[in-house]
Amino acid sequence: MSVQWQENKKIILAILLFFFTLFIYTKLAGPIPFLINSYVTSKNDLFQSLGQGSVSQAPDLATISFGVTKRSSTVSDAQNQTNKAIDSVLENLKNLGISEKDLKTTNYSVNPNYSFEGIQRITGYTVTQNIELKIKDINNTNKAIDTITGNGGNLIGQVLFGFDDNTKDKLEEKARKEAVRKAKDKAQSLAKAAGVRLGKIINVTESEDNFPRPIPFESAKAGIRETPSTDITPGENSIKISVTLTYEIY
Repeated sequence: MSVQWQENKKIILAILLFFFTLFIYTKLAGPIPFLINSYVTSKNDLFQSLGQGSVSQAPDLATISFGVTKRSSTVSDAQNQTNKAIDSVLENLKNLGISEKDLKTTNYSVNPNYSFEGIQRITGYTVTQNIELKIKDINNTNKAIDTITGNGGNLIGQVLFGFDDNTKDKLEEKARKEAVRKAKDKAQSLAKAAGVRLGKIINVTESEDNFPRPIPFESAKAGIRETPSTDITPGENSIKISVTLTYEIY
């Protein structure tokens, strides 16, 4: 039994020595490092593809900026002249089916006129009223301009051709679908050529460049001067949308 005890004693002492040594080591050197293999999936491998869609159609909305400006020796007289001309224009525009909701005053100003001969002095006043007119039947655009200029309107800023909200939404949807289809086709083609495999789409961005096409004042004036009546052709407007698709690749 004494022999057995001696052997057990040696084992116990060895175990105690091991844990004592381990305790001292951790106090002096810190925790014992353990090797752990970890694998992190990188999401930096991304691929972008750009597609552009475009739809063209004749515009269904015209916007005309026009106005009346009058000068007189007194403010009240200049205002009366301006109001008379504006009233005449608006009354005659009604014959084209244009209602008050299609008209909006965008500016009304009263400014003094000065003489600088010798000393500065006020010689009179200028009253200006600007109006924005929306024409939903663009076939009446030329008639509207003739009505304005023929009834006292002496300012034509510009003519814009565009789309009403419903038409614009429908055309944008068509252009968007075309842009996405082209972006996907391009992504598949480029991925195949590069020898990579496309993963899921993780981001979609869209941009558009859709502004009404303006006809500047000089163009409008030229049309009025060269012919007995205004002759402006709306042509077609385009809705353009660009879509960028971002893919994960493997």
